[in-house]
Amino acid sequence: MTVFTHHFDPTVLREYDIRGIIGETLRPEDAFAIGRCFGSLVARAGGSKVAVGYDGRLSSPDLEPQLVAGLRACGLQVLRVGLVATPMLYFAAYQLGTDGAVMVTGSHNPPNYNGFKMMLGKKPFFGAQIQEIGRMAAEGDVVPVATEGSDEKVDILEDYVARVLRDYDGGDRKLKVVWDPGNGSGSEVTKALAGKLPGEHTVINGDVDGTFPNHHPDPTVAKNLEQLIAEVAKQGADLGIAFDGDADRIGVVDNEGHILFGDQLLVVLARDVLKSKPGGTIIADVKASQVLFDEVAKAGGNPLMWKTGHSLIKAKMAETGSPLAGEMSGHIFFADKWYGFDDAPYSAVRLLGIVARLSTSLAAVRAALPQVINTPELRFNCEETRKFEVVKEVKERLAAAGARVQDVDGVRVLTEDGWWLLRASNTQAVLVARCEASSEAGLERLKAQLSEQIQASGLAVPDFSGANAGH
Repeated sequence: MTVFTHHFDPTVLREYDIRGIIGETLRPEDAFAIGRCFGSLVARAGGSKVAVGYDGRLSSPDLEPQLVAGLRACGLQVLRVGLVATPMLYFAAYQLGTDGAVMVTGSHNPPNYNGFKMMLGKKPFFGAQIQEIGRMAAEGDVVPVATEGSDEKVDILEDYVARVLRDYDGGDRKLKVVWDPGNGSGSEVTKALAGKLPGEHTVINGDVDGTFPNHHPDPTVAKNLEQLIAEVAKQGADLGIAFDGDADRIGVVDNEGHILFGDQLLVVLARDVLKSKPGGTIIADVKASQVLFDEVAKAGGNPLMWKTGHSLIKAKMAETGSPLAGEMSGHIFFADKWYGFDDAPYSAVRLLGIVARLSTSLAAVRAALPQVINTPELRFNCEETRKFEVVKEVKERLAAAGARVQDVDGVRVLTEDGWWLLRASNTQAVLVARCEASSEAGLERLKAQLSEQIQASGLAVPDFSGANAGH
């Protein structure tokens, strides 16, 4: 009997997923090992069935069969849903009653990356659980199997589209909408939804292409939305919607071509959800604008600031019974009528329902929000072994100085001018910073305070000049 052991490149086992560079840090044999170890966890928990999907990257068709082989080697039944958006795989886990799910996806990373997102039972699989995969592989700690499992192909598209459309509540008003799935794995479902929703719909970059020939599939970067903004203007559309590479993150452009950032979008969605869920807990990550938390409270909700990271947000939603959550990165989570996972196509359809019911334009709603000035997310290199220590040092100095600090995730410092944030990334050797103020002068003071703390910990101050944006 062959004894199974495997060693992963240490850089691929991340906080929220497994991710690496194809041919360098991630190979098909890694996919088999993931299937063998994750499958063992499913089997030991009494499970027998796992759903598997993959995105449109060039390397995904090589990784998926190896992943399936690893799961089958655990005696499991594998339901292969094919090339899908990540939320469609999550949906399949509920629809098909599986005991786990694995998505082969590089998300919004460059074309030469790929990786794996998992759920065990109906819960996110992250943090220490991902590290456990590495330990199991190294030690060969997997279930012995006398009978190999099986696999079969299942088409989930029709069921998913029908279920998403069930929650469209915009009536018969015919919106004009431009969609940009960015040549990612959400392309087919985008075209399917666009073909069934009322109104006039245009889909750009709607063919799956793992080289991403038109732009990088990350809707949080303004440059990647330029094509969508131009098309919205050309069509005179009511709004534009963009997805990332695996369609679990959304970007939105209003009818005037302005980007709605993740926290602004969450305000629009939260106001609507709170009409039927008064007093509901609305969760956002620490990078979100104070405007969001204030507007949620104004709309009768209970705003909750939480740690950045889609897995962490999902876990907190389940704990608090939150009907809606979101991140600056464009992950939007509906547990109101939906399943609580991040789903960009579903969030888009809910947004369209809201816009169709508005007596004004989406641009007018955005413009009516309190105006603040903030920096985008500022990321700068810091050694993996040092990043959490720096945040700890800053926190201690701030405590000694009597500063007002929220320490849910890193340090978010409140002053009369506004706030600044410093946190360690869970996925890269970087520190992340952000500042927000009500005036340009206030923002400069916040940036100076942040710079002072960074210097005090012996790091070079990044160039924050020009990093201001109205919001």
